[in-house]
Amino acid sequence: MALRGSLLVGQSGGPTAVINASLAGVIEEARKHSEIGEVYGAVRGVEGLLEEEMVNLGAEGEEAISLLPNTPSAALGSCRRKLTDGDYARLLAVLKAHDVRYLCYIGGNDSADTTHRIGRFAAEAGWEMRVVGIPKTVDNDLGYTDHCPGYGSVARFNAMAARDAGLDTLALHTVDTVKIIETMGRNSGWITAATALARQEPGDAPHLIYLPERPFDVDRFLGDVKGEVEKGRGCVVAVCEGLKDAEGNVLVSFKYAVGTDSFGHKQLGGVGDHLVSLIAERLGIKARFDKAGTIQRVFGLAQSEVDVAEAKMVGAAAVARACEGVSDQMITLERVSQSPYRCETGLAALAEVANAERPVPDEFISEEGNDVTAAFLEYARPLIGGPLPGYARLRMKRVPKLVGS
Repeated sequence: MALRGSLLVGQSGGPTAVINASLAGVIEEARKHSEIGEVYGAVRGVEGLLEEEMVNLGAEGEEAISLLPNTPSAALGSCRRKLTDGDYARLLAVLKAHDVRYLCYIGGNDSADTTHRIGRFAAEAGWEMRVVGIPKTVDNDLGYTDHCPGYGSVARFNAMAARDAGLDTLALHTVDTVKIIETMGRNSGWITAATALARQEPGDAPHLIYLPERPFDVDRFLGDVKGEVEKGRGCVVAVCEGLKDAEGNVLVSFKYAVGTDSFGHKQLGGVGDHLVSLIAERLGIKARFDKAGTIQRVFGLAQSEVDVAEAKMVGAAAVARACEGVSDQMITLERVSQSPYRCETGLAALAEVANAERPVPDEFISEEGNDVTAAFLEYARPLIGGPLPGYARLRMKRVPKLVGS
């Protein structure tokens, strides 16, 4: 017998360029199922739900829904709220009052844990409700899925940023010799690794890439930079904000950070500035750094078409599988073909996803620890949605010198 009632969808964690595509997938798929009555949106995720702040998504116009996939950030609002034991009774009271029988929550590891706990509390209280997680994180560090919606677009942004920063450095390398590009990434270097997709020919930037999966050695780093500078083209270095030393300590923490969020996450940042100072002091070379900050995760013009389509697909799959009776699971992406690239959806237990953080694997990192491998490029290239925009490459045929020095 079909489970009849309302569906509630929420968004959680850091916004992305495609999280609203997942929301659109949920809404459009819910309309296909007669057992689903109202479709509600939780304003600011569980934070708003605790205050019974919900919106009727069924009242939204067709134009707004059709534009959602191309709209970055979280249209419903997001949060980083860790539920306490005293929150669950309040949440269940709100869910029951609105006859919510389907809960789809879009987010990462912490959101998977939240969704699992809500579902378990509801089941123990005798409230039949199907809960399904929808993957989302630019960090690409969820386990049990080939990759995460949101990653393809942030990867495309950073590939384009690294390519343009490389051209900037090449043009003025006799003055601004070294450029450090600092990307987001707490414990994993997936975003930083994506800067390698900027390269189209040997010698293209970035020339060095450092991920937190390998201990960062300052002396070796300075030697790498010196070696690249001596090639006479300048040096562009991509680094992750979460770089760690040999003892596992974060190299630099954001000096203006105030405390941590409710999940214990400390704000990171400042590694680019730190490395610029080291290069100046130890090598006597002028260096600068670029840091895009949070704009990299929501930059609409860098949306990957593949990322948009897959984000929408996992949203729709969550509703379809819930209506089939699936609960306490997260939708996954499973790569079934590399050439041509194609992914299908699968399932993973929410409790397992919540406790699994996937780092960049060893086979994706060069032996020297200062670059990525061809295997990573093969993995990541399809996710950014096609080639980067074409740029000119002048042949630079030199004119013979007629005036002596």
